[in-house]
Amino acid sequence: MLGNLQYESKKLAIMYFTVAAILFGAQLLFGLIIATQYLYPSFLFEILDFSTARMVHINALVVWLLYAMIGSVYWILPDETGIETVGIKLGKLGFYVLTAAVTVVVLVYILVQTGSGSKLTTWLIIEGREYIEAPRWADIGIVVVVLIFLFNVFATAIKGKMTGIIQVLMADLLALAGLYLAGMFYTANISIDQYWWWWVIHLWVEATWEVFVACLAGYALIKILDAKREIIEMWLWIEVAMLFGSGILGLGHHYFWIGTPEYWWEIGALFSALEPVPLVAMFVHVIYDWGKESGIAKGKDKIHILKNSPAFAWLIVGAFGNFLGAGVWGFMHTLPQINLYTHGTQWPAAHGHLAFYGAYATILIGMMYMGVQGKNRIKQMKMTRSSKLAISLITIGVLGMTVALTASAYVQTMVERAQWGATWEGYFVAQNSVWFLQGVGWRLFMGLVTFVGFVFLIKDLLTIKSDKRQVYT
Repeated sequence: MLGNLQYESKKLAIMYFTVAAILFGAQLLFGLIIATQYLYPSFLFEILDFSTARMVHINALVVWLLYAMIGSVYWILPDETGIETVGIKLGKLGFYVLTAAVTVVVLVYILVQTGSGSKLTTWLIIEGREYIEAPRWADIGIVVVVLIFLFNVFATAIKGKMTGIIQVLMADLLALAGLYLAGMFYTANISIDQYWWWWVIHLWVEATWEVFVACLAGYALIKILDAKREIIEMWLWIEVAMLFGSGILGLGHHYFWIGTPEYWWEIGALFSALEPVPLVAMFVHVIYDWGKESGIAKGKDKIHILKNSPAFAWLIVGAFGNFLGAGVWGFMHTLPQINLYTHGTQWPAAHGHLAFYGAYATILIGMMYMGVQGKNRIKQMKMTRSSKLAISLITIGVLGMTVALTASAYVQTMVERAQWGATWEGYFVAQNSVWFLQGVGWRLFMGLVTFVGFVFLIKDLLTIKSDKRQVYT
């Protein structure tokens, strides 16, 4: 049994998943808007500023992933601990506070797009830091909500059964909560301020989030494949060691050009490439073990049944999407000798699109399917036409955007940086290059493909319960 809504914790998880799906749609919609503005600057001119639309696009991404992660934890807690989540009413209050705050912040972003900067602006409108623009009151609200969440998880784990997955999750949540605080203080020195800012941008996402989704993926593999818990938990602890080791040292690839010592060049370049390895290794080990036990490798008749085919498909895309996006595309522009030319081009955007999709979005979408399965008491969930179209179109769309942005970035590095020496004249020559424009044009088209895939995803999540091929308990 993959779980049902007998626990209030799982009902709260569905609430988080619902808001996450809405914000996912908003992220894609605003992404299409700014992709269009790249090609046609007059689009929505004086109605929706490019910088505002970009800010909403990126913040919607971060927030929907957070909603899906918190929802996933509320889903797995009763299964892993064997009891109802402690303080569930407080958890529901946190959900409503967070949702109200997110709604207000987004409306302020869109409606108050220009104005003077002051201390009052920092508290009420925007802090001005890229990626963590939320006003100070919202920052404080997020901290309160996370503290409630931490209480729910820790109190439940202490009272109930404590598995290895829960232990890793507890350790990771402390780091996740603590690192966010690094972005809540201000220093007048821009280099020092950027140093701490990157602790939030890089470590908060690339270290704590990686461990977080690895815990969720491990839980899902146990439920879907009957994977051996000892294998899952072994790789989780390896991931903790490598990600918090390589993650902290790998953070150095953000230090190249902000005044830090040059030894960070080599350290940051080397260790940042190691981050995706444990998650991929866990998947390969589990799949190999599953195939060996089921007899596939030896030609036997006994085959383990996939209990949730859509979720499993998303997890597989996640494992190798993480390797490509975070690993290959990340390392592609991380070496300082290369980063000298790629820094500030579309290259980091290409890496970011595929890394966020492969490392986080795919696994969290898989968890949404786990939630739908449990909610509707489906014993064996099978792929539908919408399932296949959703995963195919979204994956093709994101890969297409990544390749298109890489092509545009290549023009920038060759023309703007290498040929023109990073001058203003070189910048405008590169921006008007036919190859650059074709790249951002294909990015827009592939964004549309991604959005169509999202429509099929929502359709599938809402209607898969009525598909006649599903096997119910």
